[in-house]
Amino acid sequence: MRAPFRRVLVANRGEIAVRVIRACHEVGAEAVAVFSDADADAPHVRAADAAVRIGPPPAESSYLSIEAVMAAARQVGADAIHPGYGFLSERAAFARACDEAGIVFVGPSADTLAGLGDKLAARRAARSAGVPVVPGTLEPAPVGDLAAAASVLTEAARVGWPLMVKAAAGGGGRGMRRVDRADDLPGSLLAASQEARAAFGDGAVYLERYVHGARHVEVQLLGDAAGRVVALGERDCSVQRRHQKLVEEAPAPGLTAARRRELHEMAVAVARAFALRNAATAEFLLAPDGSFWFLEVNTRLQVEHGVTELVSDLDIVQEQLWIAAGEPLSRRVLAAARAAATPRRHAIEVRISAEDPGRGFAPASGSIGRWRAPGGPGVRVDAGVDEGSVVGTDYDPLLAKLMVVASDRTAALARLRRALDEFDVTGIQTTLPFHRWIAADPAFAAARLSTSFVPDNWHPEGLRAAAAERAARLVAAFAGPGERVATGGFETGGVATGGAGPRRGADPPATADRGLAAADPPGGPERASASAATDAWLATARREAVDRWPA
Repeated sequence: MRAPFRRVLVANRGEIAVRVIRACHEVGAEAVAVFSDADADAPHVRAADAAVRIGPPPAESSYLSIEAVMAAARQVGADAIHPGYGFLSERAAFARACDEAGIVFVGPSADTLAGLGDKLAARRAARSAGVPVVPGTLEPAPVGDLAAAASVLTEAARVGWPLMVKAAAGGGGRGMRRVDRADDLPGSLLAASQEARAAFGDGAVYLERYVHGARHVEVQLLGDAAGRVVALGERDCSVQRRHQKLVEEAPAPGLTAARRRELHEMAVAVARAFALRNAATAEFLLAPDGSFWFLEVNTRLQVEHGVTELVSDLDIVQEQLWIAAGEPLSRRVLAAARAAATPRRHAIEVRISAEDPGRGFAPASGSIGRWRAPGGPGVRVDAGVDEGSVVGTDYDPLLAKLMVVASDRTAALARLRRALDEFDVTGIQTTLPFHRWIAADPAFAAARLSTSFVPDNWHPEGLRAAAAERAARLVAAFAGPGERVATGGFETGGVATGGAGPRRGADPPATADRGLAAADPPGGPERASASAATDAWLATARREAVDRWPA
């Protein structure tokens, strides 16, 4: 089989690097990983055909260093670079460096990255294409300019309160502030601008109306060098915390085929205005009154591309490689685009991150003990870690993506609950307790979605208390004679909330030593060994309690 490229350097880390490496291998291309000192033994390094060190752990000295990545590509003779998402994936300067070195950048052109990377330029282009744009400003707002303060307040009053201050470059919730009162606007402009400059090197910000109760819906796009652009379907990404996605699903619940076609056509119109080649995603708000409003275009592969793959039966990363090699959109892609408004499957993704959902999704770090991912029909796990992986704070906390697909949303939710029940991670706090909760939540099941779903519905305090009580009862039930058991300080992932740990009150907790998991609890037929078994069971139960949801 002819490969699109001989050797592809994957300029990323974690689960997306593994994902791209697998796609390279499946099309017959060699894959070269890059790594910082923190990732020397990471799964993506082991999955690749070769790997090159690019620097110390800080991202700006490694994964964000254009010079280091380009040097690695030249060193191994790569003829293409896939940037994944994040890091350098939307940097026009990186795409130009690839062009100048005669290396193919697997993504949109540098001009498209520059044009759509400027959200204000994208808003202007969308309006010119007749696509409704969220009301707001089309030029950067003056920051720290006392002389312009009055004009900014006038613009804010025109946009309406509450409003959002948003970075003109970048994404991921950085450089974004909600403002409810005029008195808070100057400080919010300055704070958002400073955050945007630190994250993206560009402090430009603008004003945009806050649409209360809106859903976040995005459209997956692919375009080729001949100018053909198609939509492969939409995803609902409304479940977010701090403007960062937690759960994604495809298709967006509740849309008719006609509304889907309308949305897809708007997304394609914006992409054509910038001559999109390769993959991108157009993001919209779906207001409570049913109207769509354009937000922005992300000119890269999205974290959540997998749910579209599961519904469309495409491998989007492989399609990226072929498009970058100069091939037109494949017959597979064109067929998927024709069927995009009438999907026959439903897929849901949850992001498993090293965060504590009971403490505002605060970052967690440590070494992973057990890592037992679910399997079975319709289950996919894209992971960038395994047992023994050390999770630090240098990079994004995403560990893996759990995806499920089924014939409809109800069946997909049932499959998701089962898969989450099987997912077993110890040694580090993850977002699994949150996902077990939402998979069983009636409001989520009814698709009563909005970008405020998490703050409106997720109240972990009572769940934590119930989990702690269950963990204490579990330990007490298997305590030895006369042993005192504290009732505080142990908390599990919440069996009461549809979770696991220890599961369903039947089996003893699993451990790294399967022999311990099989030990009989006290009162078994071999009383002589009961004490040792109890000690092992008790120690394991305590560890489970801490690992799943620490106090």
